[in-house]
Amino acid sequence: MAKVVTYTVDYCPYCRKAKKLLEEKGIEFEDHDITDNETEMRKKLGEMFGIEGRVSVPQIVINGEHIGGFTEL
Repeated sequence: MAKVVTYTVDYCPYCRKAKKLLEEKGIEFEDHDITDNETEMRKKLGEMFGIEGRVSVPQIVINGEHIGGFTEL
């Protein structure tokens, strides 16, 4: 099975939708809730994924490949 990792914040409706979709499909995933350190983590995610400017959430990685956010999922 694919390894799925999500980066989310607790107040984001698209984060909740992404996690709900994965759960409904029976896909196990590892969630990293960045709410407590959001500013720093958004910066780190931008560096990790080569995103310039403000990094949106959720950010989703499947089998080590960054796919983007909820729309791409």
